[in-house]
Amino acid sequence: MRFEPPLRRGRLIRRYKRFFADLELEGIGEVTAHCPNTGSLRGCLVPGAPVLAHHSDDPRRRLAWTWAAVEIDGTWVGVWSARAEALVREAIEGGELLPELAGFPTIQTQVAYGGGRSRIDLLLGREGDPRRIYVEVKSTTMRLAPGVAAFPDAVTERGRKHLDDLRGVVLAGHRAALVLVVQRGECPRFAPAEAIDPAWTAALRRAIRAGVEVYALGVRLDEHVLEASHRLTLEIDGPARGRGEEPAQARSGVGLA
Repeated sequence: MRFEPPLRRGRLIRRYKRFFADLELEGIGEVTAHCPNTGSLRGCLVPGAPVLAHHSDDPRRRLAWTWAAVEIDGTWVGVWSARAEALVREAIEGGELLPELAGFPTIQTQVAYGGGRSRIDLLLGREGDPRRIYVEVKSTTMRLAPGVAAFPDAVTERGRKHLDDLRGVVLAGHRAALVLVVQRGECPRFAPAEAIDPAWTAALRRAIRAGVEVYALGVRLDEHVLEASHRLTLEIDGPARGRGEEPAQARSGVGLA
């Protein structure tokens, strides 16, 4: 997906009440923007860090600006988690990044399943074939160690339930996949954040043993474009690596000028 006009550059002042971020934007000044990520954003909340913001002309919006990305240690990290589903759909339809999920002309979104208790992000199918592929999408911003991205950045009972639902789909004779969108480009590997949420990690391993497919995608991101660009190597059964890195710019005390 391309941004027209390009995203506006600025700096982060603070994020608060989960849904709000105060930004200082070039040529605009200080604004309150929507924060489209309700997670902990571990390692991303560095006052003074460069940011990218998106402007909307929709008069129905309470806030015209949306915080889209933050630059951490020289890498743009996308915080717009709702864009992850569209990125995965583009990758599936393109066929090159996710050939395992390609070739299904019907793609439905937010379909109820699991007895109506959950909604699947993407449901893939083809006419005349009763089998489906249930695709759950998760977005993450966290770097666990140099070159290693991770999920989750906080305990997620909802995420564990989604994995159990995917396992049930496989046991019912369908295919199921978890696609992790790592919204940063410098990590070639992915590992579960076991020290943060051991229950989610255990559920992930149970799901894989049952036949749930797992893929991790990295992105290319700047003020002009956000797109899935490469696959990450999975390290599901590796040793626990701690609770995530503190950015170098936070350790050095960088702040607003």
